[in-house]
Amino acid sequence: MSTPLGSPAMSPTSESPTSESPAAESPAVEPSSTMASPIMPIATSSVPTLCIDQVSFEHRGNRLLAPTTLSLSGCQRTLIMGPNGAGKSLLMRLAHGLLRPSSGQVVWEGQTPVQAMVFQRPVLLRRSALDNLTYALAVRQVPRHQRKALALQALEKFGLAALAKRPARVLSGGEQQRLTLARAWLLNPQVLFLDEPTSALDPAAIKAVEDAVLEFHRSGTRIVMTTHDLHQARRLADNVVFMHNGALLEHSPAEAFFSSPTSSEAAAFVRGELVW
Repeated sequence: MSTPLGSPAMSPTSESPTSESPAAESPAVEPSSTMASPIMPIATSSVPTLCIDQVSFEHRGNRLLAPTTLSLSGCQRTLIMGPNGAGKSLLMRLAHGLLRPSSGQVVWEGQTPVQAMVFQRPVLLRRSALDNLTYALAVRQVPRHQRKALALQALEKFGLAALAKRPARVLSGGEQQRLTLARAWLLNPQVLFLDEPTSALDPAAIKAVEDAVLEFHRSGTRIVMTTHDLHQARRLADNVVFMHNGALLEHSPAEAFFSSPTSSEAAAFVRGELVW
């Protein structure tokens, strides 16, 4: 499996935020008009099915995820929902391959797809916004002479061109999250995992991130995203996975989930009640 841009292996999270002052805004540098965009539409049929077969996870003798079976196919937007501690992020990390299951297996039907993951807390290097992207391209062994133009294209697409030279760690939370999405965009992922990417953002920043997620989906990327925000799920979901106490209770089309959930826990969650 390809190393996901922004994964812990690439961008350690142990570094403390930089104390650098914001740099001057990026000069007006236009990408070469002859440079092809790094993104090519992905055919829906080319996104392989993800099969999670009786996967469980234990830590220090505690079962955190009960045996879970789930299949995700097509270019869908799957939102994993549930109260805090339900196992949403754990299931996603197992699906993405960041954790090894205690039992069961995670299998892609066919070739393992190109994947990217965006975390709740953006994982960024102590470099400028532009350099975060050119570094990611260097890791992917993109020729040096192409990196800056491609990175500038991605910054422009996500509304960050004016911040190209600003240290990434002094950007606002919403800007940092858009920068991680721009970095993922350069990978041209077939599958994009997002772990509550808007949980700490204001409404305007939430909309910007959601718009970016929809742009990925329009390009042919399958979206798998965790959230506890019912309104966000109604806006984005094609289908919903509902979890509670480390168990998968429902997987259904979004319209069916919100109109007639089959479990009492999901029904209470949709009503906005506390679920224990």
